[in-house]
Amino acid sequence: MKTKNSHIIKNLVTAIVVTLFFSCNNDFNEVQKVGVLQNQPIGEAEHIDLKYTELKEDTVRLVANLLSPKMLDYSNRNFPFNEFPIGIELKIYDENNNKTTITSNYAIVYKETDIIDLRDDVRIISSENDTLFTEQLYYNQKLEWLFTNESFLFKRSIGPLHGVLLDSDKEFKNFQMLEMGGDFQIDN
Repeated sequence: MKTKNSHIIKNLVTAIVVTLFFSCNNDFNEVQKVGVLQNQPIGEAEHIDLKYTELKEDTVRLVANLLSPKMLDYSNRNFPFNEFPIGIELKIYDENNNKTTITSNYAIVYKETDIIDLRDDVRIISSENDTLFTEQLYYNQKLEWLFTNESFLFKRSIGPLHGVLLDSDKEFKNFQMLEMGGDFQIDN
């Protein structure tokens, strides 16, 4: 009788262990899927043509126009951001309707810090046709300040500038550079 009970107990324990093993395996697969979903964008947009306007004294003025083939929304992350994996074209208009165009082949906009990270063939073309070329550029939207640690070329009407590390206001009136070269104009 003892051996019969022993076999019953062994079979029962084996059945419980096998059941637990397979049920844990399914739960582990579900946990893996959750991790994958958290790394996926919460939204995806294609063919973006976003216009930002201002209403001033009953007149609507176009301030900026963002164009991009694709945007991925990662606002489901702890540090939310929007990614533009195919690049952007951003047209910014001042009060006199002068246009500055910014392009890059890749961009990320971090929502919490208001930092824009532009990468791969970054170009800024001002309304005066001055053009900045670099491989990476950061723009702080709150401070209206841009900076890069990469080499750059700044083609201006008074002559080109080049160097490594650029730290500047958005209008290039107040800037610092390292390892600079080019044509300079000094005001007395």
